[in-house]
Amino acid sequence: MAHALLGNVCIVTGASRGIGKGIALQLSGAGATVYITGRNMDTLQATAKEVEGRGGRCIPVVCDSSSEEQVRSLFSQVKQAHGGRLDILVNNAYGGVQAILNSQGKKFWETPASIWDDINNVGLRGHYICSVYAAQMMVEAKRGLIVIISSMGGLRYLFNVAYGVGKAACDRMAADCAEELRRHGVSYVSLWPGAVRTETINNLIINRPAKTKAEQKVVEMFSSGESPEMSGKCIVALATDKDLLKRSGKVQMTCDLAAQYGLQDVDGRALVNYRSLKFLLQQVPGLSWLATLIPGFIKVPKWVLALAGNKF
Repeated sequence: MAHALLGNVCIVTGASRGIGKGIALQLSGAGATVYITGRNMDTLQATAKEVEGRGGRCIPVVCDSSSEEQVRSLFSQVKQAHGGRLDILVNNAYGGVQAILNSQGKKFWETPASIWDDINNVGLRGHYICSVYAAQMMVEAKRGLIVIISSMGGLRYLFNVAYGVGKAACDRMAADCAEELRRHGVSYVSLWPGAVRTETINNLIINRPAKTKAEQKVVEMFSSGESPEMSGKCIVALATDKDLLKRSGKVQMTCDLAAQYGLQDVDGRALVNYRSLKFLLQQVPGLSWLATLIPGFIKVPKWVLALAGNKF
């Protein structure tokens, strides 16, 4: 897929580091011109230098996704530079990591109400704003792909209330936007990476000694997690799928996409399958011994996972 996206124009928000950076590296590696955004030009330029070091084309733009004025300026710049062309938008920007760490172990009434904005101002509202401006360009062109980075937190409780509500909203945004975009030939999907070994995770979790069994389990999960570039490999595969519209509006898990498209991580490893019955049993206290008896290829159907978030 070295030149699978040659001529494509992409925007990846929050691409200074982590998953966003990994996505930018893969999209540019497939031949696309990639605009990357963040709030610090120094870190953006570091990412751009790495992209260009691999032979890709990258344009860093300082843009706060919570500011509609700055978002409008970004999309205007892209539109003018490429004659209205925009093939892929990846909504990845997220400003809530520190807020999540600061509120660990606290209930929603024990934390400042401002945590809602800390987590969802960029990570939800900003995604909607970017989607509006991207859709305006894509609908006119009758093509395009919008990806929103979400997680299992949209299905089950994870971290805190504001996080879960925000991720569930991201999944719903993909579903509802897809409903209105489908007849215009534009796709919108929600992408769930697994545990990802980002720079932040390495510093705050993997490289720190675990004090409890629960912490050790988290360390093991992330240590065997996927690289930040795996999401990018999945997006390249999605963007080149001729039947992409059939996936529009749905949650796509990186482990499923890797199996379906025959992808491996950048270090050649296969991904942990989070729908594997073996994996799921390993997470249940008292039942983990059963995992040794279950073949790894047996998967739990997605409709069973959906029941976990059933509100009725």
